[in-house]
Amino acid sequence: MKTTKQLFVAILALLLIPATTFSQDEEAPKGQEFMTVTTNHWNMDKEDFKMSEWKAAAKEYFEKVTMKNEFIMGASMYYHHMTGDNTEFISVQNFASWEDIGKFGKRNAELEKEAWPDEAKRKAFLKNLDSYFANEHSDEIYAPIPGAKFMTEKPTKDMLCYVRKSHFAFPEDGTMEEFKKLRMEGNAAIIQKNEHIKAYYPNVHAWGSDKTEYLEAFFLDSLSDLDKMFDRNDELLKEGFPDNEENKAKMKAWRKYFTGVHGDYLYTWIHDLSK
Repeated sequence: MKTTKQLFVAILALLLIPATTFSQDEEAPKGQEFMTVTTNHWNMDKEDFKMSEWKAAAKEYFEKVTMKNEFIMGASMYYHHMTGDNTEFISVQNFASWEDIGKFGKRNAELEKEAWPDEAKRKAFLKNLDSYFANEHSDEIYAPIPGAKFMTEKPTKDMLCYVRKSHFAFPEDGTMEEFKKLRMEGNAAIIQKNEHIKAYYPNVHAWGSDKTEYLEAFFLDSLSDLDKMFDRNDELLKEGFPDNEENKAKMKAWRKYFTGVHGDYLYTWIHDLSK
């Protein structure tokens, strides 16, 4: 990896800040307060597994239930592309409040009855849909934070989603004022100007297994654009943060907010299963 790409890793630190530190005038993207992430796993023992049939059933449920559920602000689904587990299937839902997370399940049940009024047919449909997945799954809840880059238009094809999971270091000599200033400076100089990044969504841990976790999702047109994104970041890094003593001090300041440990994941975002 190029030295400048290593510097980009540090620049990403500008984007990290616990959700609880934001002031009231820094609203979450589009009024979204929480994002739930469910990691399911394909049922590898299903003998009659046909992806086309699953996709048809999933799309039917999505259109009849998820799209009509007013408590779900946004929803999306992702296939494994390059991760440590090829059985992974990710479902993401966005909510305006904690209360709505508690309400959407009941509303789903109501919409299911409306969509499939015959109980036997409804149970058969849902059982078939569930049969594509193994029993185990995991859930995390994140809080979207400012700094997102939204799609300029609704995509008509699947996209590559590059996910980066970093971890906060919580330095004793850190301040929220310093962190906010550095974060917004880096976001404006790099993320918002990179034409290869079609969308970008930063999130911090809200409820789950690791309070240090910070999750960033970059949406790209293709796998080849991943390298283009990094190359463009190199250029923007040099333009926005030339090599001088002031920027060296900034680099040192923002690095202290991280452990230096991160994970990288590539998923395929399913465009026609997105709300």
